[in-house]
Amino acid sequence: MSDIKRIATDQRRSRTVVYNGMVFVGGMTADDRSQDIRGQTRQTLAKIEKFLAEAGTDKSRLLTAQIWIKDLKSDFAGMNEIWDAWTAPGAASTRATAQCELGAPDVLVEIIVTAAVGKGSV
Repeated sequence: MSDIKRIATDQRRSRTVVYNGMVFVGGMTADDRSQDIRGQTRQTLAKIEKFLAEAGTDKSRLLTAQIWIKDLKSDFAGMNEIWDAWTAPGAASTRATAQCELGAPDVLVEIIVTAAVGKGSV
């Protein structure tokens, strides 16, 4: 059995957990919530990249993503624009996107990803 590695852990949660060759990055949101969907998505993906790197992997090793958007009608296209530019070429993960009420009224997007451990090509 593999050891469990927790990254950026507090009493409530770990930002990232590494176990059995898998990296689980918890729900990430933008720090500057005054930004529009494109800005919040960019910030969120930058945070995800940082935690993937700390776990010893990168976005080319993504397996799945879950994306929650506050308003799909208004923001789906803008989020996809940034997501598509960010995703590693030839390494698109599985993905689900849904509209939901998020943890704070100024959060427009929240993203969770799972990746395989190991250095990829990005």
